Amino acid sequence: MTVREELERQEHKRLNPLASFADCSKGRPRFEADREDDMRTCYQRDIDRIVHSKSFRRLMHKTQVFLQPEGDHYRTRMTHTLEVTRIARTITRSLGLNEDLAEAIGMGHDLGHTPFGHAGEDALSRCMGKPFRHNEQSLRVVDVLERDGCGLNLTHEVRNGILCHTADPWPNTLEGMVVRRSDQIAYVNHDIDDAIRAGILTNDDIPAAITDVLGHSHSARINTLVLDAIRTSREAGTVTLSPNVDKALRDLRSFMFERVYRNPVAKGQESKAKDMLQRLFEYYIKHPECLPEDFQPQLSFDGMERTVCDYIAGMTDNYAVDKFEEIFIPAGWNVRG
Repeated sequence: MTVREELERQEHKRLNPLASFADCSKGRPRFEADREDDMRTCYQRDIDRIVHSKSFRRLMHKTQVFLQPEGDHYRTRMTHTLEVTRIARTITRSLGLNEDLAEAIGMGHDLGHTPFGHAGEDALSRCMGKPFRHNEQSLRVVDVLERDGCGLNLTHEVRNGILCHTADPWPNTLEGMVVRRSDQIAYVNHDIDDAIRAGILTNDDIPAAITDVLGHSHSARINTLVLDAIRTSREAGTVTLSPNVDKALRDLRSFMFERVYRNPVAKGQESKAKDMLQRLFEYYIKHPECLPEDFQPQLSFDGMERTVCDYIAGMTDNYAVDKFEEIFIPAGWNVRG
């Protein structure tokens, strides 16, 4: 028996019968005969493929909520991803579900996010003339764009969890549902933490009707939500929250939209970011020869707009600013006397 087979056997002994077992995966888009003797389960391989990908490394330089904030302690898309994954592992472990699958989905769920957060999504939606959805782009990243157009060839369950971590439909595994809930728990709470750090909110601003249910501190709110998800899901046989906690979370999200996500102080630079990305898009449409060499072959089978969209969506905040300055801002020079 190989190491992988032993790990798969142990899963059947210790996990909930409702868990997603590695040896029952629906498989990958492309069969990999040379991987059959790997010591890792298929979901463990997917974690490694994601963590070692270029798109994962770029998350550390992409905006979560606050555009290029001054200070070392604001969340980035990378730290958000790590927080989501840790919450998801805690919940899946307590429910007897597959932690490896949840970790793979959590690590990959935001790989398709644009520079400058949702402002970048809005900009590319305008450029493309149709909604740009980061969950769909995340799937495109792992299916097509990574490894020079070969993709990461991830399992069906991980790909489904990445695509369905937001919007409809919900994931078709309990582990994917856990990641979706963990994403909601993580972002609304760490965005509060960052907003307080930025001086936009204080803890006292959060309505008492919410804090009386969820808690009066950052850690207390996360603890309440995680424990409620575990207890309620155990009884329900699916991933869910109790009605009063679910309502408090939805009310907290609405509060954040009103006070932070649409706050002119927090979002004051977004119009500049959108204009910058739109100008970059228009430039590369007119000058496709200026796209990086590794994007040139894509032009022939994906077309101009799709290729340019993929290139800009993959940019980090700083890279987008640098390219804008390179293209549109006159460079100084020294004149020798």
